[in-house]
Amino acid sequence: MRTDAEPLVSILTPVYNGALYLKECIESVLAQTYSHWEYIIVNNCSTDDTQRIAQEYAGKDARVRVSDNAELLDVIANHNRAFRMISPRSKYSKIVSADDWLFQDCLKQLVSVAETNPSVGIVGSYQLSGTGSDWRGWRVWSSQLPYPSTVITGREVCRTQMLTGIYVFGAPTALLYRSDLVRAHELFYPNSTPEADTSCCYRCLQTSDFGFVHQVLSYERTHEQTMTAQSRSLNAYLASRLSDLVEYGPSFLTSQELKERVEVVLNDYYRYLAVSLFHRRDKAFWIYHKRRLEECGHPFSYSRYLKAVSAKALALGLSPLQTAEKIMRGLTRSHAA
Repeated sequence: MRTDAEPLVSILTPVYNGALYLKECIESVLAQTYSHWEYIIVNNCSTDDTQRIAQEYAGKDARVRVSDNAELLDVIANHNRAFRMISPRSKYSKIVSADDWLFQDCLKQLVSVAETNPSVGIVGSYQLSGTGSDWRGWRVWSSQLPYPSTVITGREVCRTQMLTGIYVFGAPTALLYRSDLVRAHELFYPNSTPEADTSCCYRCLQTSDFGFVHQVLSYERTHEQTMTAQSRSLNAYLASRLSDLVEYGPSFLTSQELKERVEVVLNDYYRYLAVSLFHRRDKAFWIYHKRRLEECGHPFSYSRYLKAVSAKALALGLSPLQTAEKIMRGLTRSHAA
C-alpha cells in the first residue's frame, strides 16, 4: 500500500498507433507493487484504437490520464512533450514504451536504489528483449555491468561506455530518471536522433551518478516498426556515437583520449561505409550519413572513404578493375547525395 512518504513517480508512454500492445503495457503499470505514481499517455494523433484504449483505462483509474496531441510530432518531440507534462510533485520519471512492459517490482526496485543513494540521477536495470518463439532472437540487455555494483560515478560509467563501446545505459523502458534533471531542460532528450536517450544519459551524468539493479525489471518487444530496428537499418549508432563523443567527450575524457577515440570511431564509420558500397545502398542512405558526419564536425572525407573501400576490396579479393568500377559507382551515388 502507498504511504505519504513514498515519492511520486511520473510514468510516461508517448505513443503513435500502439493499439496492438498498449493494453499489455498499461496493465503492467497497473500491476506495480509500488503504487504512488501518475501515468501520462501522450497520444500522438494515432489513427488506430490507441486513444480509445487509453481513455478506457483512464476512466477506471484516476492515476491514469491521456493527452492527445493537436498535431503529429516526430518521435523524440513527442517524448519531450511527455517529459514536460510531469507533475511538479514528481521526484522520479520513467518512460514505458507502448510495446514494452514492466515486471511487477520494477518501480519498487528502481526507486529503492535512487532513494538510498541521493547522488544517483539515473537508475538502470537488466531488460529482457525479443519476440516470437525463436530463442536465438532473445537476450538480456545491460548485462555487462559488473556485479554487484549498485552505484557507479557518472564519470566512470560514461568513460567506460565511451572508451570501450560497452553499452550500459539500456533502453528508456529500463531506466528511471530523477525528475529535477528532467525539469532542468526544456528538451530532456537533447537532440532529434533516435539515440537521443543516450545523449540524455551523458548530459545527466555530468552532474550525477548511475545506479543499477541487477534484476530483469522490464521487457522490450522487438519488431521492425521500432526505432531500434530503424536505427539498425541505417547503423545510426555509429553517427550517434561520434556525435556524443564530440558533444560530451570533453566532460569525461582527457584531450588525448578524446582525440584517439574519435579516430577509432571514424575508422569504424568509414569501414562501415566501405562495406555499404558493396551492398549498393540507396541515395537516402548516403544523404543521411553525409549529413550526420557534417553535423558531428567531421565532413565526409573522400580520401578516407577511398582508403576504406580499397582495404575492403583487397579483403574480398577483387581485381583493381572491379574495385575501381565499384568505387566510381559509389562515388557517383555519394556525390549525388
